[in-house]
Amino acid sequence: MKIIELPIEFEFNRQKSYIFPSLIELNNELTLVDTGYPGFLPLIESGIMKNGYEMMDLKKIIITHYDDDHIGSLLDFKEKFPWIRIIASEKESRYISGEQKAERLIQAEDMLEHMREEEKEFGKWFIQQLKNVKHVSIDEKVNDGEMILNNTCMVVATPGHTSGHISLYFPRLKSVVTGDAAVNENNELAIANPHYCLDVEKAEQSLAKIKNLKAETYFCYHGGKLKIESQNF
Repeated sequence: MKIIELPIEFEFNRQKSYIFPSLIELNNELTLVDTGYPGFLPLIESGIMKNGYEMMDLKKIIITHYDDDHIGSLLDFKEKFPWIRIIASEKESRYISGEQKAERLIQAEDMLEHMREEEKEFGKWFIQQLKNVKHVSIDEKVNDGEMILNNTCMVVATPGHTSGHISLYFPRLKSVVTGDAAVNENNELAIANPHYCLDVEKAEQSLAKIKNLKAETYFCYHGGKLKIESQNF
């Protein structure tokens, strides 16, 4: 069993940017954690194959939370590889499937009403980006403390960034896949975009929670992998 970091390079606002989805190999099967922005399937597919894997071995996708940079290409994956099972938390599954209006969209619409005029163009663009995200049904809904992937991975509820956000703890590998519960900022774990957290206090508690797991490696979606040998908690 191993976790592979998939650095995905792209351009945003004429600047080079990266996201770092995680790929889990277990018993010759692959599980992808988060799917990037809309249109990112070819980039992630290329990253998987560059690591020597075949797409037919991708059996599961775990979604940490509903945000367009994490679920944007989810439907593309499901349509191209229909055998893939999609896993998400009980709460986030409601937004991903479209059963409930997404918290992030509600937040963005509320923020737009209080933005200065010069900011509103971006606010409207962001709302449209969220509205463009395609809904997908969830095959497996999980909750805090549940063991998945043949009992090798513990689901860790890490609310704050969104209310149903989950991270993934792999005791055997002493590793955590953080989603947006933590980002790697200058070789330190930090809260992702506090300004956009739905509950900053809960986000701080969740950050402390995954730090307390005493993992040796944290796979951060933003900022990339962090080894705690270079980290002082």
